Amino acid sequence: MDWNKLINEDWTLFLDRDGVINVRLIDDYVKDINEFFFLPGVLDAFKIFNRKFKHIIVVTNQQGVGKGLMKNEDVEKVHEFMIRNIENQDGRVDKVYFCPQLKSVPDNYRKPSPKMAFFAKNDFPDIDFSKSIMLGDMNSDIEFGKNAGMKTIIIGNETIKSYPDDKFDSLYDFAKTL
Repeated sequence: MDWNKLINEDWTLFLDRDGVINVRLIDDYVKDINEFFFLPGVLDAFKIFNRKFKHIIVVTNQQGVGKGLMKNEDVEKVHEFMIRNIENQDGRVDKVYFCPQLKSVPDNYRKPSPKMAFFAKNDFPDIDFSKSIMLGDMNSDIEFGKNAGMKTIIIGNETIKSYPDDKFDSLYDFAKTL
């Protein structure tokens, strides 16, 4: 797909966090800024995204809160650190939405549920899901995007069952196509 021709200033970019923006901790959670490490090229990617997309939204499941391993405030501090570093490199994140609920909580809004996309549309009414892309590294990210009517891109080498629209090795590899 020729993303550069397709995307214009009307488009919204939705991104997962762990494994896309920062290093995913296997069988653990990023509980504070000392555990948050940007993946290679991510800050340069955000600089490109800043010029290309109308809105840039991060959507992330953070059930470590529900498990009692961290608090909402800890996650928010990590997000403030992430946004500050992105902005210091001429990038931008318009808003971060996270779900602290456990998978077992009925009617939760964890991905693949599209509820966080609807929260974003409520805050940014001009978001058009048909002009939105979801980038993630897990099947639930792709399903989230599809459930909201977005284009989807898988980042990395995860085995995906939901057939994304495209695949890139990294966030920066996608950004370079723009």
